[in-house]
Amino acid sequence: MENKTGKNVSSGAKKVETLEKESAAANAANGGAEKKTAHKSVKTGAGKPSGTAKKPSARQKVSVAEKKENAAAEKRLSAAKGKAEKKERKLLEKAELKQKKLEKKLALKEKKLAKKEALAKKKADRKQKKLDHIAALKEKKVERRAEKIARREMLKNESKTDRRARVEREKKERIALKRQRAAAREKEREQRMKAREAAHERRSQERRHKREQKTERKKHAPGFGGWLAAVISLGVACLALSTVVTAGAFRMNDMTLETANGYRSTLYEMVEASEDMDDNLSKLRVSSGENEQRMLLTDILVDAELLENALERMPVDSVTSTDISAFVNKTGSYCRTLLGKLGTGELTETEKNTLEYLYRVNSGLYSELNDMTTHMTEKDFMAFIGGGEGTVSQKFGEMGQSTLQEPETTVDAPFAGEGNVGENRLNAEEEISEARAEELAKEYFSAYHIAQTQFTGETVAHETTCYNFTMQDESGNEIFVQITKNGGKLAFFDTYEECTEKNFDLDTCDSLAREFLSGLGIGDVEAVWMSDSGMVADLTYVGVNGGVRVYPDLIRIRVCESKGRVVGMDAMAYLLNHDPARRIGGATSREEAQEKLSEGLTPYSAHLAVIPLNGEEVLAHEFACTYGEEEYVVYLDAQTGEELAVYRVRASARGSYLK
Repeated sequence: MENKTGKNVSSGAKKVETLEKESAAANAANGGAEKKTAHKSVKTGAGKPSGTAKKPSARQKVSVAEKKENAAAEKRLSAAKGKAEKKERKLLEKAELKQKKLEKKLALKEKKLAKKEALAKKKADRKQKKLDHIAALKEKKVERRAEKIARREMLKNESKTDRRARVEREKKERIALKRQRAAAREKEREQRMKAREAAHERRSQERRHKREQKTERKKHAPGFGGWLAAVISLGVACLALSTVVTAGAFRMNDMTLETANGYRSTLYEMVEASEDMDDNLSKLRVSSGENEQRMLLTDILVDAELLENALERMPVDSVTSTDISAFVNKTGSYCRTLLGKLGTGELTETEKNTLEYLYRVNSGLYSELNDMTTHMTEKDFMAFIGGGEGTVSQKFGEMGQSTLQEPETTVDAPFAGEGNVGENRLNAEEEISEARAEELAKEYFSAYHIAQTQFTGETVAHETTCYNFTMQDESGNEIFVQITKNGGKLAFFDTYEECTEKNFDLDTCDSLAREFLSGLGIGDVEAVWMSDSGMVADLTYVGVNGGVRVYPDLIRIRVCESKGRVVGMDAMAYLLNHDPARRIGGATSREEAQEKLSEGLTPYSAHLAVIPLNGEEVLAHEFACTYGEEEYVVYLDAQTGEELAVYRVRASARGSYLK
């Protein structure tokens, strides 16, 4: 077989080669003849052109074919080169796109890394800030302790005369400080008044300047000669008309002034009635005597009727009038109810909470009324009585909205106030004497620097007898203490201390409360509720048995956030119900119980809990859930999954259920 390697040539090249071979053969055969013919033509003079056209030679044909083939080859080469360039360009664009993607990915990675580093730095700064705060608190605590020690050393050798003089001096200093603060507030109020008056004067000057400019422009305005006669005629007619209108205007001004004075008098009646109601509600919050409470409730009832009558005479819109009237009527109706119940016993905790709510809302109402009457201008008041919009109308609208607050009745943990459930555990304790109870009381409050203790009698509550003591510390603060006759346990104590600054947060207050409970021998508790009312932290604890919350073993503690010490405790429920040997039965799994929750409830926390129900202890699954924007605590029977109790968690400044 013939080897064809290297013989792959184009058809044009083959044709050219074939033509060249044929031309060479023809030239070899006809060479002599051609020469002879040429010679003969020269001799005979036969140079005349023949009658037919001369055909192109084979070499000429080969040359044309070569040119065509070369042109075609160049065209193919150019096309191949363009295709190669296009392919190379696409590869280059693809490589650039890939490079951009890599750069973008690298930039995103660097950005994430920078963000992560920033978060880590922020977290570290926050942690360091917290540590610094804790260190500052500890340092302050050490300083206070040193001050207390120094004060205690100073008081050891203090005589009664010196002590009396010191107490009087400290009292005067506190009074002077209060006066100084009141003076500062008054000065600040005067400064605001002056700033407001200056702004009012500035606006008046601006309006006066604009009027003058307008008048000046009118003076230089082009005249209207043709209109002069018409203007004079119109002026004469207006003068005649104004003579008639002026007399009526004087009478109308007198009526408007009389109406304004009447409304202003009614407004001052509202302020007076609201102020009197504020004073009486404030006294009722701290009153414990039945006769005094009856007198205060009667006065509040009268004030509510006066305020309602005055409100009916004011030109406020129907919505605002309805809102304020609803609150005033609610206050009067509740006072009437309490008057009927006073003969049956003391006010309950819920009733005291409701009175606190009424006092808070009325205090805001009185403050707004007083502020409005002090700062309103004549223009605003006239706009108000005329039915127009203004500062006074806006203030009344805000007062109407403020009366729509709801009483914060849900401020304790679920099942708070249930008291004894089942057997009274204190009955098994040994009775102690009054003298021994006094010794124990001094031991419980050894860190409070008690100056004197006085026995004030006995109290029977929840089938338990307690010794009552009134104790006074070195600063003159009184502490009311109850020690159980059986066992000598600290069941209750309360004191009032002025807490004006927030030096301790809730977590620190929780630690202080646990430390206080530990000193009483109570350590198996868990915080289920924390609230922050003013500068006093209210903490609620329940017992814990093998990880199960025991709500019958409930303790409530108050901690002053200014001084960082416990200022109140109610541990009666814990003492009545706590049983270290309490046996807790089995329960279904949390998943099985969760399936029986109502549709729409989304649980975010769950615990096993022993709850009081109809005088008995029942094991239940406790679920803290959300339903839309609302929060609920639901209790399901740990055996059957039956719904036992549902509590709504109110979002308020006084606290929320702990997860």
